[in-house]
Amino acid sequence: MPEHYQHLGIFSDWVSAARQQGPLYPNAAPGPATQTLLRHSLGFCGRDETPRDVAIESEWQQDGVAGQKISWSVGFGPRTHAYLLKPAHASGPLPGMLALHDHSGFKYYGKEKIADGPAAALPVIRDFRQGPYGGRAYANALAREGYVVLAHDVFLWGSRRFPYKTMLETMGEPTASLLRAAPLNPSLPEEIERYNLASDFHEHWVSKYCNILGTSLAGVVAFEDRLALNYLLSRPDVNPQRTGCIGLSGGGNRAALLTALHPGISAAVIIGLMTTYQALLDHNMSHTWMLFPFGWARHGDWPDIAACRAPLPLLVQYDLHDHLFTETGMRDAHARLQDHYASAQSPTAYTGQFYPGPHKFDLEMQSAAFHWLKQTLFT
Repeated sequence: MPEHYQHLGIFSDWVSAARQQGPLYPNAAPGPATQTLLRHSLGFCGRDETPRDVAIESEWQQDGVAGQKISWSVGFGPRTHAYLLKPAHASGPLPGMLALHDHSGFKYYGKEKIADGPAAALPVIRDFRQGPYGGRAYANALAREGYVVLAHDVFLWGSRRFPYKTMLETMGEPTASLLRAAPLNPSLPEEIERYNLASDFHEHWVSKYCNILGTSLAGVVAFEDRLALNYLLSRPDVNPQRTGCIGLSGGGNRAALLTALHPGISAAVIIGLMTTYQALLDHNMSHTWMLFPFGWARHGDWPDIAACRAPLPLLVQYDLHDHLFTETGMRDAHARLQDHYASAQSPTAYTGQFYPGPHKFDLEMQSAAFHWLKQTLFT
């Protein structure tokens, strides 16, 4: 009897038909060949990756952190805004850290979800952080640990977001009318809730444009993250030999791609974004398009991307009751990562940590990640 997929119903045999066209999720071994294949698959590469017209907009110091608000151009669209955070009164080059904000279906803000600037966090941001981050701006906490931390907005979020009016016009009046009439979350300001709701629909449109422009959402986001890392590495207060990246959920997605594509990363932490593609079949498919680079399933699986620079130190934190993934998918991904690092003759360079509970990067997990980073980047 053929497999049955609830999501596909009478088209369940589509899966076996696809497999007959060629293998799905083949093993893509760590190394330059996989890195090159990924870069070609994602597109939006082979161009200058230096941020343009960098400007320091303001500076401040509070709670043991010295901060700068920085902006630059990636060459298209509005300017990127970022927070640069480091220990107050720091001297000498410090390890660098790119803190990558999540997706969370919350595109109105980007960097503010994980980093505090000079002003107190808005109530909507404080409320948001209670769920995934234990109420803390973890980028500031990392700075106090002794890092130069850069948290920037990326394509579709915060300063890099599309205007609400443009999104509605793109989708057309029937869809726009449905969005205007949709029930709202009373805990969020109406402007923000309507924006976030529209942006979920709009991401599908953006992904279509990416496809006909020869790239993917993963490719565009990874390009902008590489520019941000290049800025961080160019600073005299950063040790370019000891620079990492970290992110939860969509931020973990970005961390995997950045690590695979930029040799300047010395260590990576991926939180709440690791699974096999096989385990997503008939499960939660509401993930961002960043998780589904066009055509990659013919070349490798998602864990292969995270491992393609093995033996680079890698920490992956898994939430066992994460509604976005199955436990089987997470454990199979963990085993695949172990195999990749064993094949690179460095099995201890990969660490997988499993935690009970839902999709999150809570204080316990932050403490463990910070400890791992200190052991990795300070020794």
